[in-house]
Amino acid sequence: MTEEKNYRASTGVDEFFYGEVGDGLTADAIERVKFLQNINVEMPQEIVRAYGDNTTAEMAVSSGNTSVTSQFHKIPLEDKTRLLGWEKSADGLTGSGSSDNPPYVAVIFAKTYEDGHREYVGLPKGMFTRPAITGATKGESVEFSSEEIVAQFMDREVDGFEEDHSVVFAQDPKGETTQRDLLFQKIFGQPYPTTTTTTSSTTTSTTVGA
Repeated sequence: MTEEKNYRASTGVDEFFYGEVGDGLTADAIERVKFLQNINVEMPQEIVRAYGDNTTAEMAVSSGNTSVTSQFHKIPLEDKTRLLGWEKSADGLTGSGSSDNPPYVAVIFAKTYEDGHREYVGLPKGMFTRPAITGATKGESVEFSSEEIVAQFMDREVDGFEEDHSVVFAQDPKGETTQRDLLFQKIFGQPYPTTTTTTSSTTTSTTVGA
């Protein structure tokens, strides 16, 4: 029997994680940036045609660069420093200039659905570029600002695939995390992060994304 397809549209985004991977397949650590508002992954393709005898002789697909634009309520300075390769002075200041050297990072984020299932998008290897610095005067009413940051991603080896890929997808029904956990291992080389708290009598684990 054919499995029923899911035609529900996503209604939110959540769980933005990144980790420095360098030229390897394992992240040094996995970091969470909270309060993701919008994210757009562009995967452009173009049909290229060859002509002969006044007609199309052949067609092929030409793929462009995978780019990601992410908007957050606020990106902490610590995360911008890591993502953008900014320098931090011994007395705590942070500097950006022509010598900035952003590291290769991997990214995973989740699209959420009203029925409780989640679709995860993994981006194995890319670099972020520094965002614009903006500000506005406060008026009669309070208006919250947001921060946007852009990255480009490249194909990378992903365990289990014959070809290199720049985007990998996973989907879990409500209450399940099997595909999510597998994707974290494939993209970061590490399990989905949890926070462990130890008391005098018990040890409890809670998920970072909760």
